[in-house]
Amino acid sequence: MNKGVSRLSERRSVAAHRLGAPGPGEAEIETLLTVAARVPDHGRLVPWRFILIAGEAQRRIGQVIGAAFRADQPEADAEKVAFEEGRLARAPLVIAVVSRARPHVKIPDWEQVLSAGAVCMNLLHGATALGYGATWITEWYAYDRRVLDALGLAPDERIAGFVHVGSTLEQPVERPRPTLADITTRL
Repeated sequence: MNKGVSRLSERRSVAAHRLGAPGPGEAEIETLLTVAARVPDHGRLVPWRFILIAGEAQRRIGQVIGAAFRADQPEADAEKVAFEEGRLARAPLVIAVVSRARPHVKIPDWEQVLSAGAVCMNLLHGATALGYGATWITEWYAYDRRVLDALGLAPDERIAGFVHVGSTLEQPVERPRPTLADITTRL
């Protein structure tokens, strides 16, 4: 098997809490974003954008997440609130991929949303190629308007995913994969 294909066939998401320092440096982040942006994009609409969340921003946005959680779950204890506040601080870098699908005469919203999903997948592949672990998640706060406002999303933008990137602290266990014959139809 080709070396590049072999690496892709072994790609595995690493849980965010199993990612640590060091994370990618500025040149590697630029490489990740460049790789991520090389996705199918019918009409060259660029129906997505990036928000980099690291360092102080993780704490600041974490406080917004914690406040939203506390408002919705007033009975939650301090430990649960602290857990929610730390959601974006589990890895050295979190890249929020923002889907900004817009009505278009020729290009359906669905294609634009899929393009944003492809960006997330390319981030995972890019992180793997650079030797980092990564995971693509959303969680409840990706749909919470209070958090989206704090991240600067427009009313018609959505989070396609939060891609957490860092050094792998613990190798993930391989999970069962589907049998190709069960999910493939030949015509």
